[in-house]
Amino acid sequence: MSTKPISMNKLKSILQLKYSSGLSNRVIAKSLSISPATVSKYLKKATELGINTWPLPDEKLEEASLASKVKPKQVRKKHYPTPDWIKITEDLKLHKYLTLLITWEELKQENNGLYYSYNHFCRLYKYWTGTQRLSMRQTHHAGEKLFVDYCGPTIDIVSPTTSEVRTAQIFVAALGASNYTYCEATWSQKLEDWVMSHARCFEFLGGLPQVVIPDNLKSAVTRTCRYDPDLNPTYHQLATHYDIAIIPARPYKPKDKSKAEVAVQIVERWIMARLRKVTFHSLKALNQQIKELLTEMNNKKMKQYDASRLELFNRLDKPALKPLPQQPYQYTLIKTVRVSIDYHVEIEKHYYSVPYQLVKKKLRAMVTNNQVSLFNDDKLVACHPRSYQLGRHTTMTEHMPVKHQKQQDWSPMRFESWANDIGFSTASLIKTYLARREYPEQSYRICIGLLSLSKSYGKERLEAACSRAIATNVTSLKSIRLMLNKGLDQQPLPQEQTDELANITHANIRGNTYYQH
Repeated sequence: MSTKPISMNKLKSILQLKYSSGLSNRVIAKSLSISPATVSKYLKKATELGINTWPLPDEKLEEASLASKVKPKQVRKKHYPTPDWIKITEDLKLHKYLTLLITWEELKQENNGLYYSYNHFCRLYKYWTGTQRLSMRQTHHAGEKLFVDYCGPTIDIVSPTTSEVRTAQIFVAALGASNYTYCEATWSQKLEDWVMSHARCFEFLGGLPQVVIPDNLKSAVTRTCRYDPDLNPTYHQLATHYDIAIIPARPYKPKDKSKAEVAVQIVERWIMARLRKVTFHSLKALNQQIKELLTEMNNKKMKQYDASRLELFNRLDKPALKPLPQQPYQYTLIKTVRVSIDYHVEIEKHYYSVPYQLVKKKLRAMVTNNQVSLFNDDKLVACHPRSYQLGRHTTMTEHMPVKHQKQQDWSPMRFESWANDIGFSTASLIKTYLARREYPEQSYRICIGLLSLSKSYGKERLEAACSRAIATNVTSLKSIRLMLNKGLDQQPLPQEQTDELANITHANIRGNTYYQH
């Protein structure tokens, strides 16, 4: 490595300070603002020429002659062909085992051993990468990473019948090596839309990356952490099905997902900006327009790569993607549920039974479109067909306690049959009880209470009490029990009193029909 030439004045100063003043090389270097190595190198050359005194032995020696003798010859820099940095970068992405050292050795061999030093080659590559876009500073290997996110702006969809306006969210995904991009519109950023957008993206790519890098939105992460975030269980189940890793970006670290940031920006400018004046009446129509513009965008040549996203995808990412699983993905909601005291769990406002021994325990529910599976410590404890009836119950008899199983055998017909065995009045009163409530089951308790009185007082007395209750219009269970306790059922029914004034006719008596006109 050559030393930068110094001026003739500094050269004379070095000789003077050394041979006249007797200063050390370090002191001379400090006084002249040059390095000690430079001072040593020039003094060594002067000694070889016999110059070791001051003033100079030959005063008539020309300065140009002294400079040519003492100054080290400048080494002319050799110029080698400029490496194809874009091609080198693509090779580094495509082959994980490839390094800059191997690349340098191959280029050196192509030039018959005459080439830049390895350190200089690395400096040139580092300088070139610094002139590229910020996102290129990360090395993304082929088929390795898929970055996913949502656009900030939304697109309005107007109902053709009610003119109601709903907003559609725009999901964006981009591969790290090729920048190949996928986007679609969904109604929301909720869990099901988020997960199914991934599944449709994998189908679009025709393969699977090794790693998916999402943002820290709630649909992806249940517990945000800089170092160890917790994935949503449903999102984790998607990763398990496709055998991929999910590594959320760190909060407030946009560089972790710079590819997604750039892809979102390009989609907003290339697709959403072009659709801003179009009125859509359905999500399907919007996605059809997005699909056409997306194809055009992926085929557009990028200046910094001198190739389109599709070309880079076919060259880099596509051969490296993992194959899709044979079994298609089915959306599975996974959530933690707590068993209520009635040994049922609530899932989307429908109630499913579990063994009564699990009351107050927390279970893991896996919900698909047609089935609900409930697990306790990874052990399947209940499985039900999926029901979409709100507020209703799905109950299996074997999940119930023995007492409740017996109660389950009760029905309105059984109560009426029991009452008929006692008497007509008792049966009439039971029918009245069953008709009072919206659901017959709500009257079972009072029916059992009434009919059970026959065990204590006998069927005849209960029938008499029911006849008296109907005649006097006092039909509560408490009143009937009081009648039996006081023996009123054995007393004659009160006689109906006749209205003696009803048969009197007179011009001044208007009667009860007068005011009906």
